[in-house]
Amino acid sequence: MTEVQWRLPHGPRSAGRARALLRAQLTEWKIDGEVADNAELLLAELMSNAIRHARSPAGREIGVRIARYDGRLRVEVADANHARPMPKTAATDDEQGRGLAIISALSVRWGCCPRRHGIGKAVWSELLLTPPAQPR
Repeated sequence: MTEVQWRLPHGPRSAGRARALLRAQLTEWKIDGEVADNAELLLAELMSNAIRHARSPAGREIGVRIARYDGRLRVEVADANHARPMPKTAATDDEQGRGLAIISALSVRWGCCPRRHGIGKAVWSELLLTPPAQPR
């Protein structure tokens, strides 16, 4: 397994910073195309949920972990809040509430677990590094 981790402030600017760090790391790992695009979208959704919904004590950071193993890419975001994400059913005109549906649709699997080192939880999503062949 190969992994990288970053700790970012709990604030709106961190979402863009996390995406830039992810893109640079994926370039280094020579991961591009649909997998890289989907990984960036997944990270954006996970970061948005952590920033918007995770009520954390002042000074707590958001942890980002990217891991490559067994033909998979794992994108993980950890925050200091114990509340687990709850999928919603968004109405047609709702401007929010689709993040977990997007994560579920793009991932081969996703979930939530206690934070590895500290208070809170980690929400993660996995992609196959080689997307399955499309039927003809």
